[in-house]
Amino acid sequence: MGSLYRSEEMTLCQLFLQSEAAYACVSELGELGLVQFRDLNPDVSAFQRKFVNEVRRCDEMERKLRFLEKELEKDNIPQLDTGDLPEAPAPREMIDLEATFEKLENEMKEVNSNAEALKRNYLELTELKHILRKTQGFFEEAMTDPNMAEETVGLLGEEVRAPTTGQQPLRLGFVAGVIVRERMPAFERMLWRACRGNVFLKQANMDVPLEDPVTGDQVHKSVFIIFFQGDQLKTRVKKICEGFRATLYPCPETPAERREMAIGVMTRIEDLNTVLQQTRDHRHRVLVAAAKNMRSWLIKVRKIKAIYMTLNLFNLDVTQKCLIAECWCPVADLDRIQLGLRRGTEASGSSVPSILNRMATRESPPTYNRTNKFTSGFQSIVDAYGVAVYREVNPAPFTIITFPFLFAVMFGDFGHGLIMLCFAIWMILRERQLIAKKAHEDEMFGMFFSGRYMIMLMGIFSMYTGFVYNDFFSKSVNVFGSGWTVNDFTNSTGTRALDPNTTEWSGSPYWYGMDPVWQMSLNKISFLNTFKMKTSVILGIIHMFSGVILSLSNHRYFGNTLNIFCEFIPQVLFLSAIFLYLVCIIMAKWIYITPADSACAPSLLIGLINMVMFKYQKLDKNKTLCAVVPWYPGQQGLESFLVILAGLCIPWHLCLKPILLYMKHKGKFDFEEAISQWTGGRIGKRDQAHLSVNSGDLVTGDNVEMSGEHDEQMNNEETVEKEFELGDILVHQAIHSIEYFLNCVSHTASYLRLWALSLAHAQLSEVLWSMVLRMGFSMIPGYAGAIMLSAIFPTFALLTVGVLLIMEGLSAFLHALRLHWIEFQSKFYQGAGHLFVPFSFEAILEITSTNLEG
Repeated sequence: MGSLYRSEEMTLCQLFLQSEAAYACVSELGELGLVQFRDLNPDVSAFQRKFVNEVRRCDEMERKLRFLEKELEKDNIPQLDTGDLPEAPAPREMIDLEATFEKLENEMKEVNSNAEALKRNYLELTELKHILRKTQGFFEEAMTDPNMAEETVGLLGEEVRAPTTGQQPLRLGFVAGVIVRERMPAFERMLWRACRGNVFLKQANMDVPLEDPVTGDQVHKSVFIIFFQGDQLKTRVKKICEGFRATLYPCPETPAERREMAIGVMTRIEDLNTVLQQTRDHRHRVLVAAAKNMRSWLIKVRKIKAIYMTLNLFNLDVTQKCLIAECWCPVADLDRIQLGLRRGTEASGSSVPSILNRMATRESPPTYNRTNKFTSGFQSIVDAYGVAVYREVNPAPFTIITFPFLFAVMFGDFGHGLIMLCFAIWMILRERQLIAKKAHEDEMFGMFFSGRYMIMLMGIFSMYTGFVYNDFFSKSVNVFGSGWTVNDFTNSTGTRALDPNTTEWSGSPYWYGMDPVWQMSLNKISFLNTFKMKTSVILGIIHMFSGVILSLSNHRYFGNTLNIFCEFIPQVLFLSAIFLYLVCIIMAKWIYITPADSACAPSLLIGLINMVMFKYQKLDKNKTLCAVVPWYPGQQGLESFLVILAGLCIPWHLCLKPILLYMKHKGKFDFEEAISQWTGGRIGKRDQAHLSVNSGDLVTGDNVEMSGEHDEQMNNEETVEKEFELGDILVHQAIHSIEYFLNCVSHTASYLRLWALSLAHAQLSEVLWSMVLRMGFSMIPGYAGAIMLSAIFPTFALLTVGVLLIMEGLSAFLHALRLHWIEFQSKFYQGAGHLFVPFSFEAILEITSTNLEG
């Protein structure tokens, strides 16, 4: 299983890069994605680092590119995606990119400014056109109305005298404009209240919405004309119009002048349409040209920015000519890293080679598990619980099998598993097309797509368990011939139960899986419950025992001999004495108890309780009822020994390790040294290659270097290791002991969820069949029934997918997840490490694109 069983062996390295070659070397390392750099300037702010100006320039280029992207989105112009990933450009190319982006931005801003001015002018002319048209209609309407003849003459400026006085003729002024339609009611009320009813308002809605020159939204407006008398009202009306953001336009008083102005407005509108179309064409050409290179520009800028941000993590030597970096990298990839550094040095034209040193440190290295598209989903499940401690056993390779299998135990149905398998195969076969369409970036579908191989295994195992349960959409299939000869399943009270002690039972079991005859029996649930409950207990104990066995691999790998004798051995003995014994008597009961003995078959639960309580009863032949009796020779002695052994394991696990550590601290007895001498060094010595102290030869030289900082750190850690607190050790060991021994019981009971979820899934499937699809078969015979069935089947299919596949599948998935995280991984997996996050252009580009789309 390679590095999937244990994480890659990592080493801390020191890099010496010439200033002129640093950019190219970091670029090559970013393409490899195998190096995780450490920040050597943690106390220096981001604004005080050496390459902060270059990072700011990259931010400015990104801003300009985002501006161009928004312009492309406005015009629905797609970016050209060739699938190629351009390399990071040389530093001198930054000037050319900046000049190109500056030219494009200025050109687009100028085009946008001109287009906005033209649109604003076009909007004003269009509004004026509507005003001239509507006001002409107002005046013509007034002229044709005999009741308004005298008022109209006055409105047009003709002389109107008071009938009994000799005053000067009155002249009514007016203003015309447009206002947003939603503001018209409030505008009209304000005019009435502010002018106290001394104005006359006439308004009409525009038939066509107008485009806002700034936002581009379609706005519905209304034309109005207001008549008033005197300059005071005129001032008040104009202030109200200004407050409601109404636009006023000049409107001639005579029809001839209005017609002449309308002709001029129409001419100018036609000219503006021509200019606007030319502006749009020019804008489209500029954006189409930019769209061809937009993706390439974005990748280049992000790579440049990532390189300079990484260079900000480095230190300068005293000569200011060399950059010093520290990084974690896999030991197996040192040759590839060295080759990349050599390519970077050659590309920069530097004559001084880059130097890579391996450093010694006691710092815990990051955890790096190599994955592919098949194993990445299972590794993600493990990492969601916690990243493995460096080089500890990785549960992922075991999860590849156990996770879909435990899921299938709860989801066992051949038909449902087949649907799941087909869905997974469809995603696998159309993998490239779905990635090209970026369907995997959808939040919901992306979860299914990333786990497509997991879903495939879950479907296969569900088909297998469905075959064992003999469930195909809750129905059974007689493949191998039933062992029962039942002619009638009904009696006076309805469906009857099966009894293996009758002549209906042939004595030969169904060849593989469940006999289909149980599907029609009254005691089907009780029979299946017994089988599934015992199977869940067996699977759970084996699963937990496997986790305990894997802890031995960790103890041996890290040389923890004390943990082997003080923790592993008592844990295995306790689990074997109680729970593996339970598995054995379950298997024995299945094998040796016949149907004739079923009435006196020993109860497993009662037997386990009596075993712990040392309670044994002898057979009373005078009684007709069966008593709790030993059912094999030597049962009482064996069970007493197992209980005593399990009881001794508790103080063994609790006290032995603190005692041995205390004796070692006092210099009286070193258990690990004694074991090492007794075994000739095969057991007991800690394998230094497996610890977190990384050392090795200089990759391009002949020695191992250790900085003063790391030397001081190692000395400090050695000082910490010498401190011994017996109280802390006792408390930690007590917590660990209580947790393990109590969890052995609770975790065994937790695996009964396999039985419960399997029962719930089977019952829901049966209810869906009997309450929905069965109606189509039984309600109406003949062709009408076929029509009824075709109408009912979509409902059945929808409920099957929505309830049984998605909801029940999610429930089984979460329960299988819990069984792996808590019941299995807690036996050997710490999950307290930190993930290896290499400097990788691929990962940076993926994260950046996801953030931008989000």
